[in-house]
Amino acid sequence: MTLSVYKRDERDRKTVLSWRKANEGAGRRRAAGGLTISPAAVALSNDDSNDAFEELGLGVVRSCFSRSCHPQSRCHSQRGAWEGRDDKRIFTDRGHCNKTVDIYEDVSSPAVTAANMGKPLYCWYRFRAFRGTPRDWILRVRFKKFKVGVLENATTCSGGYLQIIDGNTKTEVSNRKDPGVYCGESEQPQTFISETSFVRVIFHAENFTDQTYFSFDSRAEQQLDVYLRYGQHPELYPNRRGEIVPGSYCERVFKDCRLQTCYVQSPAFPGIYPRALHCKYKLNTRLPFIKLYIENEEFNIDGQRCENIMTCPMRPISSGSEHCPYDYIRVFDGKDENSPVIGTFCGMGKFPYSIIGTSEDLYVEFVSSPAGPLLNTGFHFNVGNWPGHVETAGVKNGSCDWLLNSESLVSGNEGIFLSVAHWYPPHTSCTYLLRGRPGEIARLYFPSFRVNRIESPIKPYDGDCGESLTLYDADWPDDARIIKTFCDTFSKPMEKHDFVSTSNALFVRFESKTGSYSGSSLYYWAHYDFFNATRFGEPVPGTECDEKFTSWRARVGRLRSPLNTLIYKRPGNPPMDLSCTYTFLTDKRLFARVILTIESVSFKERSTGHCGHCWDSRVDRLVIREPGPDGVKGTCICRRDEEDSVPISPIRVVSRGERLDLKFLIDGVRAAANYFKQPSPIFEANYEFAHSPLCGPAILPAITDGEIEFPHYEALGYVAPPRSIKCIWELRVNHERDLWLHFDKIKFASRSCEDGKLEIFLPGSIDPFLGICGENVSYVREMPVISASQILPTDRDDTEYSNIVIQFTGTMAPARAAFKIVWTELYHLPRDSSGGLHTQKLDEECGFRCPGDAGCIPMRLVCNGVVNCPSTSSTIVVPYNNNSRPEPDDESLESCAGPLGSNGGSVVGPAGWAGAGLGAGLAILLAVTCLIVVCRICKRRSRSRDIHVPY
Repeated sequence: MTLSVYKRDERDRKTVLSWRKANEGAGRRRAAGGLTISPAAVALSNDDSNDAFEELGLGVVRSCFSRSCHPQSRCHSQRGAWEGRDDKRIFTDRGHCNKTVDIYEDVSSPAVTAANMGKPLYCWYRFRAFRGTPRDWILRVRFKKFKVGVLENATTCSGGYLQIIDGNTKTEVSNRKDPGVYCGESEQPQTFISETSFVRVIFHAENFTDQTYFSFDSRAEQQLDVYLRYGQHPELYPNRRGEIVPGSYCERVFKDCRLQTCYVQSPAFPGIYPRALHCKYKLNTRLPFIKLYIENEEFNIDGQRCENIMTCPMRPISSGSEHCPYDYIRVFDGKDENSPVIGTFCGMGKFPYSIIGTSEDLYVEFVSSPAGPLLNTGFHFNVGNWPGHVETAGVKNGSCDWLLNSESLVSGNEGIFLSVAHWYPPHTSCTYLLRGRPGEIARLYFPSFRVNRIESPIKPYDGDCGESLTLYDADWPDDARIIKTFCDTFSKPMEKHDFVSTSNALFVRFESKTGSYSGSSLYYWAHYDFFNATRFGEPVPGTECDEKFTSWRARVGRLRSPLNTLIYKRPGNPPMDLSCTYTFLTDKRLFARVILTIESVSFKERSTGHCGHCWDSRVDRLVIREPGPDGVKGTCICRRDEEDSVPISPIRVVSRGERLDLKFLIDGVRAAANYFKQPSPIFEANYEFAHSPLCGPAILPAITDGEIEFPHYEALGYVAPPRSIKCIWELRVNHERDLWLHFDKIKFASRSCEDGKLEIFLPGSIDPFLGICGENVSYVREMPVISASQILPTDRDDTEYSNIVIQFTGTMAPARAAFKIVWTELYHLPRDSSGGLHTQKLDEECGFRCPGDAGCIPMRLVCNGVVNCPSTSSTIVVPYNNNSRPEPDDESLESCAGPLGSNGGSVVGPAGWAGAGLGAGLAILLAVTCLIVVCRICKRRSRSRDIHVPY
C-alpha cells in the first residue's frame, strides 16, 4: 500500500510533501544510525516521555517514506518489515503502522499481503502534538468500522485487540498504566472523545487476515465546546465535572452540588468509555437529601456486548451484583465504600430512578472490565438535593424512626415531618411517635397528600398495599386502636383532616414491602401539634366538653374556658355551634349551696346577634341557671359593647339548691377565627360548695319571726367539724314588711375578722350592708331596721317575697364562733290625711304597736321571752298612774302585766300576781332540773353543752 492510497485532499497532500522534503536529511541521518522499531521499543514508548516517543516513532516513519533506509535497518520497504527475535516475530506495516498521524487524517488497518497474512501484527498510532496550549484541546476519534479479535466472557480478548491510551506523564489525567483492550465487531461508527490532547491507538492481531480490520478518523475540539460534556456556560462552573484526584484517571470530588453545577460522567463521555476502569466519585450537597438523577441522557453501561442485536440483545437496565458482574456503577449511601450500598446498576436505556441518599453525601463507584466491545457510552448524572427538606424537631433513632414530643416545639407552634424522601431497602418500617405532656392530646393533619404508584421499587411486588401509612391512637402499633390506614393501591388521600388522639400519644408507621430508590409512593407533608386537654372537673362521657363538679371530690376549685382550643374548629357546613355545660352538684348532707363567681369574661367581637337579647341571640355567651320548677331564669353574660375593653366586675351567683349549671355557648361560624389557638381564656371562674349541716337550714321561709342559731347542734353528732366553714342563709321576707334583726347572743373566736365574719347582703348588692367580726361586735347592740324598700326584689327575681342573705365565714377553732340571731317582720299601719296612724287597722297580725314608729307585731309575740320590737333612740312618754314613763316594748313589765285601763288601774288583782309568781317558781325549778340532766349527759360524753365544743 503506497502513500497515494490515503486519498488526501489538496491541503493534506501539500502538508505531507512539504513535511517529507523538510525532513529528508534528518531521515537519512537517523537511517544511517541503524534505527529500528521493535515491539520492545513500542512497549518502552508507552512509558517514555512524549518527546522520546516523537523521536522514535516519527524518525522511522520519515526514513521509510523517504526510501532512504540504511541497509542495517529492519525497514526493508515501504510496506513493512519483520521485527523481533526469530522465535517470536511480529510484522509491522510501515505504511499504516507505528506512525504519527495528523488531525483529520483517515487511518485504516494495513492491507493483507502475503508477508503479513496469518502472522501476528502490531501497530501503534500517535496523533500529532498540538501547538499552543495542548491541555485546552481534546480529540474526537471516530471508528468507522471495527473488527478485531473476539470477546470471551466479557473479560478477555482472543485473537487480537485495540488499545486507546488517553494521556501521558505530562497530562493531568492518564490511563496509560492500565488502558484495557477493545475487541469484537462494530459496523456502525463509534466515537471515543478523549479527556486529554494526547491519544495513542495500539492495534494487535495474533493472526492477521482480511477478517481483521479497522478504520478511524479524528478531529480536534476545544474542551469547553463539547456541550454534552461541559454543558451551558462552562466558564461559570470550572469544577462542574468535579475536582480530579491527583495521580488518577477518573477519581473526582464534587462539593456543594446544586442544580446544574455537578456532572457525574463516565470517562470520555459522551463517547465510548475506556476499559479496565475503577472510577470513584465523592458527591456532596449543602443540604440533605442528596439526589443523583439523569435528565435526558441515555444510560449505557454494558448494555450491548456486540452490535448484532440478534446475537447480543440489548440488556435492559438491571440492578444487583448478580445481574452486573462486569461493567457497573455502584452507589453508596455515604462518604466512602464502607457506607451502605444503595444499588448496583448496568444495562441500557432510560434510567428510571432518581437515587436519593439519606444525608448530604453519596459515593459512586464505576467499574469496567479489562476487555470489552467498542460499544457503550456510559452515563451522565446530575446532582442536586431534594427540595422539600425540612428540619424535624425531634429525636431521631436510626435512619427513619422519630420521637416527636411537645417539649421540642415552641408553645403553640406546629411540628412538621415529611414522607420518606430518600432510598430505603425492602421491608422498611419507619415510625413517628408523637408524644405530648400528661393531659395533652396530639393532632396530625396533612396539608398535602398524594398517593402514587410505586415508581422506583427495589424489589417488585404484585399484591395490594405494597406501601402503607397507618395511624394509631396509642403509643405503639396497637391493631385494636387503628385510626386510619393509607395504601398505595386503593386509598384516597385525606388533606386538611384532623386526626386527633384520645391520649397524649399518637403513633404513625410507614411500611414498604418493595423498598425504593427515590422515596415513598405515599407523598405527604404532615403537620402535628399538641393541645392541653386538661379538664378542671370530671368529663361527662359522650360529650365534647361537658364537665361535672361534685362536692364530694373538692369543696372549692377553679375553672375556665376549655384549654383545648381544637374544639373551636367546628365540623359541618355551616359549622356547628359549640355548647359546653359545667354542672355543679352537691348533697345537702355535705353542703346545701353552690357559689359560682365569674371573675373575667373576654368574648371577641361578634358578627351576628345582639347582647341585648342575650337569651335568644346567637351571640357568644355564658348562661348560669339553676334547674327547678320555680321559674327562675338565671343569669346571661355576653359582650355588650364591641368596643368595650373594660373588664367586667366579678359576678357572684349563689344557688338556692344543690345544683347549678353554667353553659358556655359559642357561635360556630366564627369560633375558629376568634378562638382557635388563642392562649388567653374566654372566661375564668371559681366555685365553692358551702353551707354544711352545721349551718342548719339554708332557706328560711317568709314568716313573721324566727331565729338562726350557729352552730346547729343537731348536726354535731354526725358531721365532722371542718377546718373552715361558710354558711349562707337566705332569709325570705314578706312583701311590704320591714325587718329587724336582733342578736340574742354572739361570740367570735378572736378579734380578727379572718377567724370569723358575719355579713348581711341586701338584694342586688355585692357589698355587704353590715359586716360584723370580733373587733366591732359591739355594733350589734343597736341594729337598724331594714325597711321594705331596701329589700325589694331585683328585676330577674320574679318571686312573691323579698330576701336578704346572711353569710358567715370563719374557722372552726376550739374557741369557735357562736351566735343566735332573732328576726321579726314589722308591719306599718297606714296613716290618715292628717298623718295619724289608723289604729283601727290593728288586728291579729298587727296586735301590738312597737314604740315609736317602728311598726307593729302580732300579739302572740308579746311577752314571749324574746325582744321583737326594735329599741328606739328617743324616749316616748305616756301617762301612767298620773306619772310620765317611757312607752313600753313587747317584753317590758308593763306590757306583760296586762293592758292599761282607761282609768289607769290594773286589771290584774292580787290573785293574778300570786299565780304569776307561782308560775315563775315552777319555771325556775324546771330549768334547774333540766340543767342537771344535761350536765350529766354531757359528762358521760366527755363533751359539754357549752358553745366551745371542739370542731
